[in-house]
Amino acid sequence: MKNNKLVKYLRWALLALFVVLVSYAAYLHQVLGGTKAPSIHALCPFGGLESLYQIFTTGSFIAKIFAGTMTLFVITLVVAILFRRSFCGLICPFGAIQEFFAKLGQKIFKRKWIMPATIDKPLRYLKYVVLVVTVIYAWKTAGLWMAPYDPWATYAHLPEGLESVWSESAVGLIILVITVLGSLIYDRFFCKYLCPMGVLYGIVGKISPFKVVRNESICIDCGICTKGCPMNIDVQHSFKVTTAECMNCQTCVLNCPKAGALDHQMGNKIIKPLPIIALVMVVFFGSIFASQAAGLYQLTPTPLKAGESLNYDEVKGYMSIKEAAESTKTDLKVFYVKFKIPENVPAETKMKEISEIAEGYDFDQAKESMRTK
Repeated sequence: MKNNKLVKYLRWALLALFVVLVSYAAYLHQVLGGTKAPSIHALCPFGGLESLYQIFTTGSFIAKIFAGTMTLFVITLVVAILFRRSFCGLICPFGAIQEFFAKLGQKIFKRKWIMPATIDKPLRYLKYVVLVVTVIYAWKTAGLWMAPYDPWATYAHLPEGLESVWSESAVGLIILVITVLGSLIYDRFFCKYLCPMGVLYGIVGKISPFKVVRNESICIDCGICTKGCPMNIDVQHSFKVTTAECMNCQTCVLNCPKAGALDHQMGNKIIKPLPIIALVMVVFFGSIFASQAAGLYQLTPTPLKAGESLNYDEVKGYMSIKEAAESTKTDLKVFYVKFKIPENVPAETKMKEISEIAEGYDFDQAKESMRTK
């Protein structure tokens, strides 16, 4: 039991580390710009799914998505095939933030709240709708149309200040606040009801040989496993936990007071929690290091070669000024000058909406003048 407690602390420490690292990367993006530090979109595997149609039809990525994002997407799918939703339970920074706030909520309220089943069950299907809608519109618009509504992207842009975030991503900020406050009461609030990637990993993980198994002859029916599960899975009355909701957080196995009552099984082999965590980390980060060595982990625009000209035809009306500058590998200040954009226009403004702030500005005319230079 003492060893299990240490493993729990190790898992929390890893999750906290990933939150810090990704938060710092998001901060650097705001400070250094997209040509030197990757955006949160490039660091999120969901960007790979959003860019799939564009890649197959045009061979290019949508704005802010690069080869490294696709690599991340593929790696997380491999992790799901081997270990189900382990990315959600052991790596995902946004999931970690929810879990830490849930722990705080349980300290404050001295109890763990459970959503009534009549509300919980229908809401669980909402994330499937989110997955379908976001993918269809990403493929239809060939852009990150979801960005203004994405709470994780909103979190990453908080260093810009609340006023800037509100003007660009008011809905995303509202969802972020709801997610954080919701997690104080209901653990993994976003994961349960809204996360599109969790849905995909859950579906893919169905083919995985990995699962939690319960030994009925050893189990004492204490119910600790079910009470501790952040996804509210009824582990206590399951022989095998194979639901797509399970995110391999290890909580049920680590909390079980009876050795051998609950175990992780891969095929016919029982694997203890610590080796599982180690295996997931090796597969995930080992694959990233291997892709870096192979030159496949690019998360920022490729620097221009000597004499190479910029392709301003890539600038689309749905892009923000900042996105357009990044897509054309242009310094933001230089981009303002080249496209003759007034300095008072915020960088988050869509190119086609500049005229709403700067009267008389014509995006198409500015683009045509760049094309003829």
